[in-house]
Order: sequence, then C-alpha cells, then structure tokens
Amino acid sequence: MRRRLTRHQRTTFLLASGLSTAGSFAGLTAKGWLLMEGAGNPMLLALNFALLTLPTLLVSGPAGVLTDRIGSERVLIRAQWALFGAAVLGALAIPLSQGAQQDLLLLLSTLGVGLASTYELTARNKYVALLVEDPEQLGPYLASFSVIFNVGKLVGPPIGGLLLAATGPTLALGLDAATYLLPIATLIWCMAPARERERRSQAGESASLGAAWRGCGASLRHVLLFTGVACLVGFFHPGLAPLLAYQLLGPSPLALGIFTSVIAAGSISGGVLLQRRAAAFGQRPGLLLGGCTLLTGLAQLGLALHGPQAWGLAMAFLIGAGTACLLAGTNLIIQVHAPQVLRGRMAGLGQIAFLGGGGLSGLAAAQLTSLLPGGLWSTLALLGGLGALLGCRELLVHRQLRLGPIRSA
Repeated sequence: MRRRLTRHQRTTFLLASGLSTAGSFAGLTAKGWLLMEGAGNPMLLALNFALLTLPTLLVSGPAGVLTDRIGSERVLIRAQWALFGAAVLGALAIPLSQGAQQDLLLLLSTLGVGLASTYELTARNKYVALLVEDPEQLGPYLASFSVIFNVGKLVGPPIGGLLLAATGPTLALGLDAATYLLPIATLIWCMAPARERERRSQAGESASLGAAWRGCGASLRHVLLFTGVACLVGFFHPGLAPLLAYQLLGPSPLALGIFTSVIAAGSISGGVLLQRRAAAFGQRPGLLLGGCTLLTGLAQLGLALHGPQAWGLAMAFLIGAGTACLLAGTNLIIQVHAPQVLRGRMAGLGQIAFLGGGGLSGLAAAQLTSLLPGGLWSTLALLGGLGALLGCRELLVHRQLRLGPIRSA
C-alpha cells in the first residue's frame, strides 16, 4: 500500500512540475514579446534573460546551504510561493502600468522568478529522494524531470504565442502565475514524503558550501569540474539561438521557433534515453559525460560545415541531445552518489557549473563570432573541435571510472 501511494505521489509531483514549466515558458514568451514590442530595444530581451539566469550564480550556494540546514520541503514550498508572487507581479504589470514603468515591472518579475527558481530547483533535487522507496529508483526519477522540463520548453512557447494572439498578454502571464499553484497544492495537500529519512546539516563550518566541496569526494569534484569546462566550450547555443536560426534557416519569423523546437526534441530524446539507462550510466561518469561532450562537439563541427538545412537541423537535434544528457547526467550523478546531508549544496554546485560555464560560453562565443573571419561558422568549428577533444580525453582517461554502490535515497 505504501509503495503504491508513493508511486502515485511521484507521478503527481512530476506532472504538476511539468505543467508549471509549460506555463513558465508561456509567460517568458509573453514577456519577451511585450518588451520587444513596447520599447523596440533588443537589449531589453538580453537583460530579461540575464535577470532570469544570472541570479543562479549568486544564490545557488546559499540555496544549497539553506536546503541542507532547514530541510528541502520547507525551502521548496517557500520557493513555490515566491515564484507565484513574482509571476503575479508580471501579470499585474499589464493592466496597472505602461511604457517604461511596465518594462521595469516585467523585468523585476523576471528577476524574482530567477531568484526563486534557484531555491526551487536546489530544494527539489533533494526532496525527490524522499519520494522513492529504493535508492535504485532515484536516478530514473531525477532523469524524468529533465524530460518533463524539455517537454514544457517545447510546448510552452507555442501556448504563450497562441494566447498572445488570441487574448493578449494578460491571460498568458496570468496562466504563468496560476500554474505555480499546482505544485504548491500538490506539496501541501497531496504529498506524504518520508521526512524521517532526510539528513540535515548542523550550524557552523560543516554546513558551508566549501565543506560540501571537500566532503563529496574526488570523483564528484571531478564530475563538477569537467561539467563546468564542458559547458564553457559547448553550451553556448541558448544565447546564440536567434543567430543560429537566422544563419541556418533564414530571416523567417518561424525560423527561431523551428530551431528551438528541434533542439528541444533532441533534449527530450536524450532525457528519455538517460532515464531508461540511469542506473548503468550513473555509475560510469567518464563514459556518460565524455560521450555527451564528444557528441555535442561533433554536432557543432557538423553544423560548421554549413550544409543543407536538413543536415543543420539534424546537427541541432544532436546538440540538444548531448547537452541535455550532460546536464541531467551530472545532476543524476552528484545527487545519487553524494551523501544525503550534502545533496542540497551539491545541487547548488551543479547549477554553478551549468550556468557559470554556459554563461561564459555564450559571451565567449559571441565575441569569437565578431572576431573570427568566418564568423559563426568558424566559432562553431573552433568550439566544437575543443569540445570533441575534451570528450575524447575524458573517455580515454576516465572511461573505466566506476562509482561505488548507490547511497541511500
């Protein structure tokens, strides 16, 4: 009976998170359109994206420390309420303001979402371990969130676009806010996690981010460092997606939608493969992460050949699959194989590796595109070659690395 109840809890929480993700991407689409249409300034789009992602670098560490200190469930519920409040601010900005004031409120809403989502993701990574009965179930369940995230990323923007066209931005942003109520209701009324299994850190130096870095072990430190470097050379496509779509598919308004949909489809496929083979891949970090980095690098080299559109879209699909498996695989490894008391801080360290490396990668790729004679195609060739070499080295040096038995969930 307990196993059946827990299985239903996992499914319910996963679906609620997926619907919330789709609503979030619908809201981001509406905000982007409003900022671009209102001021006609593309820099506002860049600022909107920066306010969503850059706070992660600043608060991932404190989010992990707080999660391990007071418990994942408490942090998760508070973060969901903060997400709801930030989304409501965006929805209210439409009828209550206009012009520069409206742009400011929308940007503040995005900043709030960026801060709260860091705490939400960090706490959720630790919380899900309280919903599984056996340690072997943790890896596949964590990988399922990668799949559901990319499904939301695929369907959310079209929903936001349709709502914008049919009813205007208020409903799209209102939907974004309303979807945060689903995880809140699920957490408060539907879930019965095994709270007695959670291990919390004590106050003092042992609760710091540095203590988690030292205490996680050499293998997991290598996983985090490798992921940061791999993201530095291979995770620039989110920032350059509009330029990639323009160069590959042309100036059609549908170009970016098609390109991002293909990337998302590759991410979903990679996530499904990882979810089905989570136990095997999770114990072979060198094989998993090296293979993902090699695949991404080769796909970027293939894209640099500037072949037909079908060839370019196939390479984009592989880039989506490779980067999704890299990020989800790293999260799976550090959560499953880290001591329970460190998992909140390990989630924070993982986010720093993802967005730290990825954020710098986007800036570096943009600079290289403006400096190299071949522009974007030379940048793809250079960074793709570096990524392929990095993946090959990881496979050659660490392909035999095996992690020990899965720690308790």
